[in-house]
Amino acid sequence: MEEATELNLTAVEDYLKGLQDRICAVLEKEDGWERFREDTWTREEGGGGRTRILDRGRYFEKAGVNFSHVRGERLPPSASVARPELKDRSFRAMGVSLVIHPKSPMIPTSHANIRFFQAVQEGKPDTWWFGGGLDLTPYYGFEEDAVHWHRTAKEACDPFGKELYPRFKKACDDYFHIKHRGETRGIGGLFFDDFNEPGFDRSFAFARNVGDHFIPAYLPIVQRRKNEPFGGRERDFQLYRRGRYVEFNLVYDRGTLFGLQSGGRIESILMSLPPMAKWAYNWQPKPGSPEETLQKDFLRPRDWLDLESK
Repeated sequence: MEEATELNLTAVEDYLKGLQDRICAVLEKEDGWERFREDTWTREEGGGGRTRILDRGRYFEKAGVNFSHVRGERLPPSASVARPELKDRSFRAMGVSLVIHPKSPMIPTSHANIRFFQAVQEGKPDTWWFGGGLDLTPYYGFEEDAVHWHRTAKEACDPFGKELYPRFKKACDDYFHIKHRGETRGIGGLFFDDFNEPGFDRSFAFARNVGDHFIPAYLPIVQRRKNEPFGGRERDFQLYRRGRYVEFNLVYDRGTLFGLQSGGRIESILMSLPPMAKWAYNWQPKPGSPEETLQKDFLRPRDWLDLESK
Protein backbone atom coordinates (compact mmCIF):
# COMPACT_ATOMS: atom_id res chain seq x y z
CA MET A 1 0.00 0.00 0.00
CA GLU A 2 1.41 3.37 -0.94
CA GLU A 3 2.29 5.87 1.75
CA ALA A 4 -0.16 8.47 0.40
CA THR A 5 -2.97 5.96 0.70
CA GLU A 6 -1.94 5.20 4.28
CA LEU A 7 -2.04 8.89 5.09
CA ASN A 8 -5.49 9.24 3.52
CA LEU A 9 -6.81 6.26 5.48
CA THR A 10 -5.41 7.72 8.66
CA ALA A 11 -7.36 10.89 7.90
CA VAL A 12 -10.54 8.82 7.39
CA GLU A 13 -10.06 7.07 10.72
CA ASP A 14 -9.33 10.33 12.53
CA TYR A 15 -12.44 11.92 11.06
CA LEU A 16 -14.67 8.99 12.01
CA LYS A 17 -13.42 8.89 15.59
CA GLY A 18 -13.89 12.64 15.84
CA LEU A 19 -17.42 12.33 14.45
CA GLN A 20 -18.25 9.73 17.08
CA ASP A 21 -16.88 12.02 19.81
CA ARG A 22 -18.84 15.05 18.58
CA ILE A 23 -22.16 13.25 18.22
CA CYS A 24 -21.86 11.63 21.64
CA ALA A 25 -21.04 14.99 23.26
CA VAL A 26 -24.07 16.68 21.68
CA LEU A 27 -26.45 13.87 22.65
CA GLU A 28 -25.17 13.78 26.24
CA LYS A 29 -25.63 17.52 26.57
CA GLU A 30 -29.14 17.38 25.15
CA ASP A 31 -30.20 14.45 27.33
CA GLY A 32 -28.83 15.99 30.52
CA TRP A 33 -29.27 12.84 32.61
CA GLU A 34 -27.11 10.01 31.33
CA ARG A 35 -23.71 9.64 29.70
CA PHE A 36 -22.37 7.16 27.16
CA ARG A 37 -20.46 4.17 28.45
CA GLU A 38 -17.74 2.80 26.18
CA ASP A 39 -16.60 -0.72 25.36
CA THR A 40 -13.32 -0.96 23.47
CA TRP A 41 -12.95 -4.27 21.66
CA THR A 42 -10.58 -6.12 19.36
CA ARG A 43 -11.28 -8.62 16.63
CA GLU A 44 -9.22 -11.81 16.29
CA GLU A 45 -8.93 -11.56 12.50
CA GLY A 46 -7.81 -7.96 12.71
CA GLY A 47 -8.88 -4.57 13.98
CA GLY A 48 -11.47 -3.56 16.53
CA GLY A 49 -13.56 -0.65 17.62
CA ARG A 50 -15.28 1.26 20.36
CA THR A 51 -18.97 0.91 21.12
CA ARG A 52 -20.74 3.65 23.04
CA ILE A 53 -24.21 3.20 24.54
CA LEU A 54 -26.44 5.62 26.44
CA ASP A 55 -29.31 3.87 28.26
CA ARG A 56 -32.43 5.12 30.05
CA GLY A 57 -31.77 8.79 29.54
CA ARG A 58 -34.18 11.64 29.99
CA TYR A 59 -34.98 11.82 26.27
CA PHE A 60 -33.03 8.91 24.77
CA GLU A 61 -34.18 5.48 25.87
CA LYS A 62 -31.25 3.94 24.03
CA ALA A 63 -28.62 5.57 21.85
CA GLY A 64 -25.69 3.72 20.31
CA VAL A 65 -22.80 5.34 18.46
CA ASN A 66 -20.20 2.85 17.19
CA PHE A 67 -16.79 3.20 15.58
CA SER A 68 -15.09 0.17 14.04
CA HIS A 69 -12.01 -0.47 11.93
CA VAL A 70 -11.67 -4.12 10.95
CA ARG A 71 -9.72 -6.25 8.50
CA GLY A 72 -10.40 -9.68 7.05
CA GLU A 73 -9.18 -12.21 4.52
CA ARG A 74 -12.39 -12.42 2.52
CA LEU A 75 -14.96 -9.73 1.81
CA PRO A 76 -18.41 -10.84 3.09
CA PRO A 77 -21.19 -11.26 0.48
CA SER A 78 -23.18 -8.31 1.86
CA ALA A 79 -20.26 -5.97 1.06
CA SER A 80 -19.70 -7.29 -2.46
CA VAL A 81 -23.32 -7.56 -3.62
CA ALA A 82 -22.76 -4.84 -6.24
CA ARG A 83 -19.22 -6.05 -7.03
CA PRO A 84 -19.24 -9.86 -7.12
CA GLU A 85 -15.78 -9.91 -8.71
CA LEU A 86 -14.36 -8.75 -5.35
CA LYS A 87 -15.80 -11.53 -3.20
CA ASP A 88 -12.47 -13.36 -2.65
CA ARG A 89 -10.41 -10.29 -1.83
CA SER A 90 -9.17 -9.33 1.58
CA PHE A 91 -10.65 -6.16 2.98
CA ARG A 92 -10.42 -3.23 5.33
CA ALA A 93 -13.61 -1.59 6.60
CA MET A 94 -14.07 1.34 8.91
CA GLY A 95 -17.03 3.41 9.85
CA VAL A 96 -19.29 5.09 12.35
CA SER A 97 -22.83 3.81 12.76
CA LEU A 98 -25.46 5.20 15.10
CA VAL A 99 -29.06 4.55 16.06
CA ILE A 100 -31.04 6.71 18.48
CA HIS A 101 -34.26 5.35 20.02
CA PRO A 102 -35.97 8.18 21.93
CA LYS A 103 -38.20 7.73 24.95
CA SER A 104 -40.98 9.96 23.63
CA PRO A 105 -43.06 8.68 20.70
CA MET A 106 -43.14 12.28 19.47
CA ILE A 107 -39.40 12.19 18.78
CA PRO A 108 -38.42 10.03 15.78
CA THR A 109 -35.86 7.28 15.84
CA SER A 110 -32.84 8.19 13.76
CA HIS A 111 -30.02 6.27 12.08
CA ALA A 112 -26.88 7.38 10.29
CA ASN A 113 -23.60 5.89 9.19
CA ILE A 114 -20.45 6.77 7.30
CA ARG A 115 -18.23 3.94 6.13
CA PHE A 116 -15.16 3.21 4.01
CA PHE A 117 -14.26 -0.09 2.35
CA GLN A 118 -11.07 -1.20 0.67
CA ALA A 119 -10.72 -4.53 -1.15
CA VAL A 120 -7.20 -5.84 -1.79
CA GLN A 121 -5.85 -8.64 -4.00
CA GLU A 122 -2.21 -9.17 -4.81
CA GLY A 123 -1.37 -8.24 -8.36
CA LYS A 124 -4.52 -6.18 -8.86
CA PRO A 125 -5.30 -2.52 -8.11
CA ASP A 126 -6.96 -1.87 -4.78
CA THR A 127 -10.66 -1.08 -4.94
CA TRP A 128 -12.20 1.34 -2.46
CA TRP A 129 -15.46 3.16 -1.89
CA PHE A 130 -17.38 5.22 0.62
CA GLY A 131 -20.95 4.64 1.74
CA GLY A 132 -23.44 5.80 4.30
CA GLY A 133 -26.33 8.16 4.79
CA LEU A 134 -28.97 9.18 7.28
CA ASP A 135 -32.65 8.36 7.69
CA LEU A 136 -35.52 9.21 10.02
CA THR A 137 -38.26 6.97 11.43
CA PRO A 138 -41.12 8.93 13.03
CA TYR A 139 -43.90 7.42 15.10
CA TYR A 140 -46.16 10.43 14.70
CA GLY A 141 -45.90 12.49 11.56
CA PHE A 142 -45.02 16.19 11.52
CA GLU A 143 -44.56 17.70 8.08
CA GLU A 144 -42.28 20.50 9.32
CA ASP A 145 -39.91 17.90 10.76
CA ALA A 146 -39.84 15.95 7.50
CA VAL A 147 -39.18 19.12 5.49
CA HIS A 148 -36.36 20.16 7.83
CA TRP A 149 -34.78 16.70 7.69
CA HIS A 150 -34.79 16.58 3.89
CA ARG A 151 -33.76 20.21 3.50
CA THR A 152 -30.68 19.50 5.64
CA ALA A 153 -29.95 16.32 3.66
CA LYS A 154 -30.09 18.32 0.45
CA GLU A 155 -27.75 20.94 1.92
CA ALA A 156 -25.24 18.16 2.63
CA CYS A 157 -25.30 17.10 -1.02
CA ASP A 158 -25.60 20.33 -3.00
CA PRO A 159 -21.94 21.49 -2.81
CA PHE A 160 -20.99 18.27 -4.61
CA GLY A 161 -23.62 18.38 -7.35
CA LYS A 162 -27.32 19.21 -7.50
CA GLU A 163 -28.01 15.74 -8.88
CA LEU A 164 -26.82 13.94 -5.74
CA TYR A 165 -29.73 14.68 -3.40
CA PRO A 166 -32.47 13.29 -5.70
CA ARG A 167 -30.23 10.33 -6.56
CA PHE A 168 -29.41 9.41 -2.96
CA LYS A 169 -32.88 10.31 -1.69
CA LYS A 170 -34.39 7.77 -4.10
CA ALA A 171 -31.75 5.22 -3.13
CA CYS A 172 -32.77 5.72 0.51
CA ASP A 173 -36.46 5.28 -0.24
CA ASP A 174 -35.66 2.10 -2.17
CA TYR A 175 -33.28 0.68 0.42
CA PHE A 176 -35.33 1.30 3.57
CA HIS A 177 -38.36 -0.43 2.13
CA ILE A 178 -39.86 -3.27 4.15
CA LYS A 179 -40.84 -5.45 1.22
CA HIS A 180 -42.96 -7.95 3.14
CA ARG A 181 -44.96 -5.07 4.67
CA GLY A 182 -45.19 -2.93 1.55
CA GLU A 183 -44.10 0.21 3.38
CA THR A 184 -41.00 2.29 3.98
CA ARG A 185 -39.27 2.18 7.36
CA GLY A 186 -39.66 5.91 7.76
CA ILE A 187 -39.40 9.11 5.74
CA GLY A 188 -35.96 8.35 4.29
CA GLY A 189 -33.12 10.77 3.82
CA LEU A 190 -29.89 9.81 2.05
CA PHE A 191 -28.32 6.47 1.16
CA PHE A 192 -25.15 6.11 -0.89
CA ASP A 193 -22.87 3.14 -1.48
CA ASP A 194 -19.98 2.16 -3.75
CA PHE A 195 -19.23 5.87 -4.04
CA ASN A 196 -15.83 6.68 -5.53
CA GLU A 197 -16.56 8.38 -8.85
CA PRO A 198 -15.14 11.85 -7.99
CA GLY A 199 -11.82 10.40 -6.70
CA PHE A 200 -10.66 9.82 -3.15
CA ASP A 201 -10.38 13.38 -1.87
CA ARG A 202 -13.73 14.53 -3.24
CA SER A 203 -15.51 11.33 -2.19
CA PHE A 204 -14.09 11.65 1.32
CA ALA A 205 -15.16 15.30 1.47
CA PHE A 206 -18.71 14.32 0.50
CA ALA A 207 -18.83 11.57 3.14
CA ARG A 208 -17.61 14.07 5.74
CA ASN A 209 -20.28 16.56 4.77
CA VAL A 210 -23.03 13.97 5.20
CA GLY A 211 -21.64 13.01 8.61
CA ASP A 212 -21.36 16.64 9.67
CA HIS A 213 -25.00 17.30 8.77
CA PHE A 214 -26.47 14.63 11.05
CA ILE A 215 -26.67 16.78 14.17
CA PRO A 216 -28.08 19.84 12.33
CA ALA A 217 -30.70 17.53 10.81
CA TYR A 218 -31.74 15.69 13.98
CA LEU A 219 -31.16 17.93 17.00
CA PRO A 220 -33.73 20.64 16.10
CA ILE A 221 -36.39 17.92 15.77
CA VAL A 222 -35.52 16.52 19.19
CA GLN A 223 -35.67 20.00 20.72
CA ARG A 224 -38.99 20.75 19.02
CA ARG A 225 -40.71 17.52 20.17
CA LYS A 226 -39.07 16.52 23.47
CA ASN A 227 -41.62 18.23 25.73
CA GLU A 228 -44.78 17.30 23.84
CA PRO A 229 -47.18 15.29 26.01
CA PHE A 230 -47.95 11.65 25.28
CA GLY A 231 -49.75 8.81 27.00
CA GLY A 232 -50.18 5.07 26.95
CA ARG A 233 -51.77 4.99 23.51
CA GLU A 234 -48.84 6.81 21.90
CA ARG A 235 -46.30 4.68 23.77
CA ASP A 236 -48.07 1.50 22.69
CA PHE A 237 -48.00 2.61 19.05
CA GLN A 238 -44.31 3.48 19.34
CA LEU A 239 -43.52 -0.06 20.54
CA TYR A 240 -45.61 -1.51 17.72
CA ARG A 241 -43.76 0.57 15.11
CA ARG A 242 -40.43 -0.37 16.67
CA GLY A 243 -41.29 -3.93 15.70
CA ARG A 244 -41.05 -2.85 12.07
CA TYR A 245 -37.61 -1.40 12.77
CA VAL A 246 -36.50 -4.77 14.17
CA GLU A 247 -37.89 -6.61 11.15
CA PHE A 248 -35.95 -4.44 8.71
CA ASN A 249 -32.67 -4.61 10.60
CA LEU A 250 -32.73 -8.38 11.02
CA VAL A 251 -34.03 -9.25 7.56
CA TYR A 252 -32.65 -6.66 5.14
CA ASP A 253 -30.02 -4.38 6.66
CA ARG A 254 -26.67 -4.87 4.91
CA GLY A 255 -24.72 -3.43 7.83
CA THR A 256 -26.19 -6.03 10.16
CA LEU A 257 -25.52 -8.77 7.60
CA PHE A 258 -21.94 -7.58 7.10
CA GLY A 259 -21.29 -7.70 10.82
CA LEU A 260 -22.72 -11.19 11.16
CA GLN A 261 -21.01 -12.54 8.03
CA SER A 262 -17.63 -11.11 9.00
CA GLY A 263 -17.71 -12.56 12.51
CA GLY A 264 -18.15 -9.18 14.14
CA ARG A 265 -18.91 -8.38 17.75
CA ILE A 266 -22.55 -9.31 18.31
CA GLU A 267 -23.24 -6.76 21.05
CA SER A 268 -22.05 -3.96 18.77
CA ILE A 269 -23.88 -5.28 15.70
CA LEU A 270 -27.22 -5.56 17.49
CA MET A 271 -26.97 -2.27 19.35
CA SER A 272 -29.30 -0.91 16.63
CA LEU A 273 -32.25 -2.80 18.10
CA PRO A 274 -34.61 -0.92 20.43
CA PRO A 275 -34.74 -1.82 24.13
CA MET A 276 -38.43 -2.70 23.83
CA ALA A 277 -40.75 -3.50 20.91
CA LYS A 278 -43.99 -5.37 20.35
CA TRP A 279 -46.02 -7.10 17.67
CA ALA A 280 -49.80 -7.23 17.37
CA TYR A 281 -51.75 -9.56 15.13
CA ASN A 282 -53.30 -7.74 12.15
CA TRP A 283 -53.45 -4.40 13.95
CA GLN A 284 -55.16 -1.61 12.01
CA PRO A 285 -55.30 2.11 12.86
CA LYS A 286 -58.59 3.86 13.46
CA PRO A 287 -59.77 5.89 10.45
CA GLY A 288 -58.78 9.52 10.75
CA SER A 289 -56.36 8.89 13.63
CA PRO A 290 -52.78 10.20 13.84
CA GLU A 291 -51.65 6.59 13.55
CA GLU A 292 -53.45 6.24 10.23
CA THR A 293 -51.95 9.54 9.06
CA LEU A 294 -48.46 8.18 9.69
CA GLN A 295 -49.12 5.05 7.68
CA LYS A 296 -50.94 6.76 4.82
CA ASP A 297 -48.96 9.97 4.42
CA PHE A 298 -45.47 9.33 5.83
CA LEU A 299 -44.56 5.69 5.22
CA ARG A 300 -44.21 6.05 1.46
CA PRO A 301 -41.77 7.82 -0.86
CA ARG A 302 -42.64 11.50 -1.06
CA ASP A 303 -41.10 14.73 -2.29
CA TRP A 304 -40.94 16.52 1.05
CA LEU A 305 -39.18 19.57 -0.32
CA ASP A 306 -42.08 20.22 -2.67
CA LEU A 307 -43.99 21.39 0.43
CA GLU A 308 -41.55 24.28 0.84
CA SER A 309 -42.28 25.62 -2.63
CA LYS A 310 -46.04 25.81 -2.09
